[in-house]
Amino acid sequence: MSEALAGKRLDVALAEMLPEHSRSRLQGWIRDGRVTSRGTVLADVKQRLRGNELLLINEDVPEAEQSHAPEVMPLDIVFEDEHLIVLNKPAGLVVHPGSGNWTGTLLNGLLAHSSAAAEIPRAGIVHRLDKETSGLMVVAKTLPAQTHLVRQLQARSVKREYAAVVLGKPQLRGTVDAPIGRHPTHRTKMAVSNNGRHARTHYEVVEQFADAAWVMCSLETGRTHQIRVHMAHIDHPLLGDPVYGNRRSASLAHGLTRQALHAFRLGLEHPCSGQRMQWEVPLAADIVVLMTSLRGDGK
Repeated sequence: MSEALAGKRLDVALAEMLPEHSRSRLQGWIRDGRVTSRGTVLADVKQRLRGNELLLINEDVPEAEQSHAPEVMPLDIVFEDEHLIVLNKPAGLVVHPGSGNWTGTLLNGLLAHSSAAAEIPRAGIVHRLDKETSGLMVVAKTLPAQTHLVRQLQARSVKREYAAVVLGKPQLRGTVDAPIGRHPTHRTKMAVSNNGRHARTHYEVVEQFADAAWVMCSLETGRTHQIRVHMAHIDHPLLGDPVYGNRRSASLAHGLTRQALHAFRLGLEHPCSGQRMQWEVPLAADIVVLMTSLRGDGK
């Protein structure tokens, strides 16, 4: 390591030496004990360097990721080149393996779709949609593309717009600016909390039904369950939402078996060409059926 990096934090120094990796990835490697200096593990991202240390980094894919098996499944691919994939995720598909969902995930499908996916952390996945949320996602096919997309997400330059069907009659347009964190007693839920992270959602009514509304939501931030939490916070929960909804939002769901939320538009900068690109997909079929039923209710 150069003397010019003396006095800098370990994660900052590594980011300067390895610009092809994101800071968050390097911090993860540090915390996982994959950075050593002459046999000593350097596990503190804030550790200051003296200069001229010999740093060794184990970039091997962690054992847990190696265990993921490729599984052939249909993928609704909207766009693909040698750098990225944009796909339309169906409701019911889990994005990443986890407790109770170790197989049959989007990650497993990506590993079968592209052999290169095994060489990239999380098979190139850079953001998620909830299991029962449908719509557009972007996936990287190379490590530099993944790093570029992660940085775009951090800079909030990735534009994501969602169609949702919510309870009641919201204002024609509005912004929900309320921090989101873990629910204090139900740890699998999120909630508006003073101790949470900054979160902001913009919404606009597209069509008003008798007791529900079709709204378009755009995100400035990407917190877990953000739209679902924010709309419930202003007393307009998503129809069909089993976690943040209520009896009325359930009764108006007309048989919809998941929250009425669909990521219909995605915009970003291509990680190689720098070109601004945008994709849009139609509303999911079950949400179209729901809207048709709600229009009939108003007659």
